[in-house]
Amino acid sequence: MKIKEGFILRTICGQHVISGEGSAHVNFSKLVSLNDTAAYLFKGVEGKEFSAETMADLLTAEYDVDRETALKDAATLCDQWLEVGIIE
Repeated sequence: MKIKEGFILRTICGQHVISGEGSAHVNFSKLVSLNDTAAYLFKGVEGKEFSAETMADLLTAEYDVDRETALKDAATLCDQWLEVGIIE
């Protein structure tokens, strides 16, 4: 997977949001709100090919979480990002 070109992470009024930039995203009328952990993962995989396993590695390196939980949470987040169309 990879974050689609033109999607960027911003912090607005203390909230992390992903928005689309440029003419390719003119029909993307959403702001995707992220918690601190999801924003950390977005930054960690931005501009790279990644998988749920990659994200789980980032989680276990940064947080006190077991691999199984990290992988489950990463897979859920990937599914959500696929659903809203910010990754391919």
